[in-house]
Amino acid sequence: MKILLIGDIVGSPGREAIKTLVVPLKQELGIDFVVANAENASGGSGITSKVAVELFASGVDVITSGDHIWKKPEIFELINQEERILRPLNFPSGAPGRGAKVFKSRTGIKIGVVNLQGRVFMEALECPFKAALKAAEELAVETKIIIVDIHAEATSEKVALGWYLDGKVSAIFGTHTHIQTADEKILPQGTAYITDVGMTGPYDSVIGRRVEDVLTRFLSSIPVRFQVAEGNIQLHGALVEIDEATGKARSILRIQKKI
Repeated sequence: MKILLIGDIVGSPGREAIKTLVVPLKQELGIDFVVANAENASGGSGITSKVAVELFASGVDVITSGDHIWKKPEIFELINQEERILRPLNFPSGAPGRGAKVFKSRTGIKIGVVNLQGRVFMEALECPFKAALKAAEELAVETKIIIVDIHAEATSEKVALGWYLDGKVSAIFGTHTHIQTADEKILPQGTAYITDVGMTGPYDSVIGRRVEDVLTRFLSSIPVRFQVAEGNIQLHGALVEIDEATGKARSILRIQKKI
């Protein structure tokens, strides 16, 4: 089974990349399932029902998120209605929505997806390590194929989670920093790992925002609204091939595609 893992979709440029590239990539690479982090997909921060419908229609099977998931007011109702949108599992009990679930590919194969948020340099949530292990054990009752999105700032936290879950899940991909790392690997017990799959959006930018806005902030320390940039639109992610019988990863390949 081949699963495409897509990094943070930023604004309308990121959505255009999804609309233009995902279906052709599915056909070219024989992709069975697509997981995409879309917490920045609507105006650069948050997600709306209209944007979610657009992404699903463009070939995304499951949407993961992170610290910006609550930016749009309608998400509180939407996330309870749409099971294909996940929020970080380690939010406190009582938060709307869900952070882990078993889905089915178009051919009926079950795939577990877990969404986590890191704590280093981020909001202090519940322990992502303990939450992930518990979820992996619960999902393993239904399927051996389990994918984890760790939305985190610190490289060390992501790497540590990779070692912690090695052999317990099929693949772990990092999101949040918007910069793709070149450390894709298969860990010793068969888990595919990459610290960050990168951003899907405008690359003539500072992690998706207009260069002039970000420079103004850095040079003056004055609060500036960061507008989504427009130029050089790319899709970044990783393609993981998984043995359906064992749930172990066979390969992981970084993806970078321009419109």
